[in-house]
Amino acid sequence: MDIGSTIRTIRKRKNITIAQICEATGLSQGFMSQVETNKTSPSIATLDQIAAALNVPLAFLLLRKEDRMNVVRKEERQVTTSSSGAMKVSHLSSVGGIRMSLIELPPGAASGSEPHAHEGKEVHVVLKGTIYVEQGEDSATLHEGDSFSWHACVPHFAKNVGEETAVVLISIYTETDTDLELSF
Repeated sequence: MDIGSTIRTIRKRKNITIAQICEATGLSQGFMSQVETNKTSPSIATLDQIAAALNVPLAFLLLRKEDRMNVVRKEERQVTTSSSGAMKVSHLSSVGGIRMSLIELPPGAASGSEPHAHEGKEVHVVLKGTIYVEQGEDSATLHEGDSFSWHACVPHFAKNVGEETAVVLISIYTETDTDLELSF
């Protein structure tokens, strides 16, 4: 973990001097310097004091860099299409087994020719258009603003039954981080 560099970055961004941190925490400047250069590892109690002096949650100091906020700009999204090219998936972001994607289905396009199943749980919001979905014996026609969810391990199917491209926001949770794939 690179806690010291995180502390230094926050301190500098907030224009706080080491002397000010030491005054607020009662720690020595030498100790703070060693903390910021990762030459010593402070106790949780000491980190809590430093976090309070920096006005940040202690938990933030303990996060690994890869576990912090991840921003994906619109122009940086990974986009995939189905083998037929009908379904377009823009992969928005992911964290800890949760993936969010934006699905675009042109009129008449479907998630596949047959219902399919895969690992995970899904939550959907229809942002535009009209889609028909089915899972097992359940089915529904959904319009803009409607939402639905299901366990993806049960075979399911979705089709755009409207006259315009349907856009669906989907959040998928899986126990394991799996590669980005087309799923609906």
